[in-house]
Amino acid sequence: MARTLVSLTAAAAIAAGGLAGAGTAFAAPAQQAPAAVSADVGALATVNLGLSTAQAQSVQRALRARWGYGGDIDGQLGTNSWKAMQRFLKKKHGYGDSIDGIVGPNTVKALQRFLRIYDYNGAIDGVAGSGTQAAFKRMSGYCPNGCLLA
Repeated sequence: MARTLVSLTAAAAIAAGGLAGAGTAFAAPAQQAPAAVSADVGALATVNLGLSTAQAQSVQRALRARWGYGGDIDGQLGTNSWKAMQRFLKKKHGYGDSIDGIVGPNTVKALQRFLRIYDYNGAIDGVAGSGTQAAFKRMSGYCPNGCLLA
């Protein structure tokens, strides 16, 4: 009886080992992860800094009239809107970075300097917090037909 039990245990172990080996040998090939997209996602971003669509359209009209914005007046401040804003900020408010349409800290600092005209009292820190956004909204409301940013 003990001999039969040992034989059955050995047979089961051999079978299990064979199945374990077969599991890896016959498994489906591992799927490769999709390739990373190398496109600049920031270039597609819309950064309205709290503006409504109507307020952003007002800004776009002003940027079109004076700072070379050629995109749609759609109320979505995307890369081309911000490139035009950077041209304005470079000329008038000390923006010293590249005209890339990315709303980084240097763009926000120059915007904050400009927004002093519109009662922005916060730090020139490059952080588009609630004070910066409130002043940006005030600025967009002063001239709804796009006459700001002169």
